[in-house]
Amino acid sequence: MSLFLKSLPLMTSRTRPSLVFLCRVSNTGILPLSRTRTVFSVSASTTPSTQPLPSASEILTSNAKPPLALTESLEWINRTALCGELSSNDVGKRVQLCGWVALHRVHGGLTFLNLRDHSGIVQVTTLPDEFPDAHSAINDLRLEYVIAIDGVVRSRPSESINKKMKTSSIEVAARRVQVLNSVNSKLPFLVTTADDAKDSLKEEIRLRYRCLDLRRQQMNFNILLRHKVVKLIRRYLEDVHGFVEIETPILSRSTPEGARDYLVPSRIQPGTFYALPQSPQLFKQMLMVAGFDKYYQVARCFRDEDLRADRQPEFTQLDMEMAFTPYEDMLKLNEELIRKVRLYYL
Repeated sequence: MSLFLKSLPLMTSRTRPSLVFLCRVSNTGILPLSRTRTVFSVSASTTPSTQPLPSASEILTSNAKPPLALTESLEWINRTALCGELSSNDVGKRVQLCGWVALHRVHGGLTFLNLRDHSGIVQVTTLPDEFPDAHSAINDLRLEYVIAIDGVVRSRPSESINKKMKTSSIEVAARRVQVLNSVNSKLPFLVTTADDAKDSLKEEIRLRYRCLDLRRQQMNFNILLRHKVVKLIRRYLEDVHGFVEIETPILSRSTPEGARDYLVPSRIQPGTFYALPQSPQLFKQMLMVAGFDKYYQVARCFRDEDLRADRQPEFTQLDMEMAFTPYEDMLKLNEELIRKVRLYYL
């Protein structure tokens, strides 16, 4: 713990955290030394503050409001439900949700917002007469605030059902609102409308503000799709055909391949280098000689070559090897695998 406290100033100088906690260790676990919230300036970028901000034409939002004062004592948030998984079966239940403000609007004296987490979006409404504090807090929110909502699930009026939303038949009436993190600077682009924007975002802006870019629905879908495809591949190879997944080394000796190797200098042996693998060709041959009948891995590969439309410095490939297997059986297995992946994607 003393090492952690000594390194804390260095850590805070390299990063820009929104919350800092000092703890002491007891026999019953880690206890906070202070329950007072410490708030720092929050930026949407992970780049140093000396880097120039985007031009005015790249800023899609209005001028930022003053930061919201966070005076509440720090509490452990016990989320009891996910936004996208609420349904009419949950009507009448009291739930606690956590997520990002995806949409904020005022209509007829009531304030509505859409709360987003990884599972989807749910509408949150206010009851100004019954819970004025929650109503006032929601009025001061802005897009991409991170908040916790304590409220009751109720059915939406039939005329306000939005069939485009998975949670179209219900909404959450807020009883209590807690701001976990505020947005104190301008957003470079609107997360919830970036996919539908008429002017496509510049890739430089997207990569610079990658944390915001990955919140977009399309990027979220892409990452989850990759996860599900790799999961399908693993289940097919392991459960149906009895493959064994084996991880091969990243740092190794250079071997002749089709492209140049990326080299990593050795600190212990000056003047010598490791090579990053272009593919696990050598290792899978060793595994076959060692007697592993069926092997595969989702392998990371590195090739130091010029960029092209279908090439990049690092990529992932499915690598496999089978012993004592006829050529036709190998083709059949791979064709079935591609067919399963394609059918899942469709």
